[in-house]
Amino acid sequence: MSYQPDQQRIMQLTSAYDPLQPPQLPLTFGDYLSLLWRIDRSSDRPNHEAYYRQCAEAVARGLGFDRRSLHRLVRVAEAGKICRSLENVSYRGTERLVDAQDRRAAISQLMDMRDHILAMGAYREQWTLGWPGGRVADAELREHLFAVFFTAFEGQFRHFSRLIFVIDIVLQEMMLGHRDVLEISLIRLIQEFNYPDPSSASVRAQYER
Repeated sequence: MSYQPDQQRIMQLTSAYDPLQPPQLPLTFGDYLSLLWRIDRSSDRPNHEAYYRQCAEAVARGLGFDRRSLHRLVRVAEAGKICRSLENVSYRGTERLVDAQDRRAAISQLMDMRDHILAMGAYREQWTLGWPGGRVADAELREHLFAVFFTAFEGQFRHFSRLIFVIDIVLQEMMLGHRDVLEISLIRLIQEFNYPDPSSASVRAQYER
């Protein structure tokens, strides 16, 4: 099945970023934010947290903002609280303290919106035994459930999720101070910035431990 470029990007931003589902497109500031979200979701799985932290560190270095206040805050933030802590970036620095409170509120709201998009994109990860309702005896009801979980959801999410592009542009401007297009290939991240190689057996084994 072929997908439009925008849809491919959305699929990556909402993907697991694990060794079995590595990024296929160049990584951007949006990918960095999605990796931070993955760190938060891995707070109870130390090996996953360590993997995603290494990924985020490599992306920050590769895109050139590893020494900025944003990433310094990420390094010390506790897993499970990173995305929420990003609102405090507005207080890191002296240039725009006059409107720091408003910037904090805006970042908080944008990160909440982003969280909802990613959570919806990842909801199937919680399914361990098929899809919910797949064994409902009433065939008609089962078809209705299938339509909601798959057909209807995918059609609506395809449009709704495009909001993430605008959110990421504004968040980058608020956190880094510019809208420059930042991107770097996965192979370069692996070769130059210590991004964990998803094709490595040892990386996969460590992630699954």
